[in-house]
Amino acid sequence: MKQRLQGTGMTSRRTRERMVSRLREQGINNSRVLAAMAETPRHVFVDEALESRAYEDTALPIGHNQTISQPYIVARMTELLLEKGPRTKVLEIGTGCGYQTAVLAKLVEQLYSVERIAPLMKKARDLLWELGIKSVGFKHSDGSWGWPEHAPFDGILAAAAPAEIPEALLAQMAVGGIMVIPVGSEGRQELHRITRTESGFEDEAIEPVTFVPFLSGVSR
Repeated sequence: MKQRLQGTGMTSRRTRERMVSRLREQGINNSRVLAAMAETPRHVFVDEALESRAYEDTALPIGHNQTISQPYIVARMTELLLEKGPRTKVLEIGTGCGYQTAVLAKLVEQLYSVERIAPLMKKARDLLWELGIKSVGFKHSDGSWGWPEHAPFDGILAAAAPAEIPEALLAQMAVGGIMVIPVGSEGRQELHRITRTESGFEDEAIEPVTFVPFLSGVSR
């Protein structure tokens, strides 16, 4: 793992820094988010056959009909989550390969991550442990249920798109909390930022996106 972490050629630190420069050009300006992206080796989260493409600005397959989000989307969603102030306790819906999890873990105090596909969750958990990231709680569960035992959350980030935002997730937001989530059907999805206020919820539509659908149930 140590040798793979260091990377060579298209997986080198220099390639990662070029990715960060591109993120700046794309409008990402939160210095903490950019630093976390620079420190997180995206290539170890994909199959070795795809490592040379890890720092391209594209989504890549990770098996089980799932993808690792493109770097811009990871950075943009993280920036939107943190834009109104630091987050203390954050729920991630859709651990996937663990890349977004690893970035978030560097930026929030407490992180809880839910994944419905058991082999993906185990692989991500083991990989983060190898990377020395041991502060994340993991749960194999339907993401639409959230994680009520640890609610309320002042941040929720979802990596799959429901047709409508699950009521359980809204209910688990603290007042002042932020949720960043793609919403819509395939081909018509939009990234939203929801803020819970004393009197209800404020909903900002941010930009068009493409995510895997938000599915119910669990897979072993």
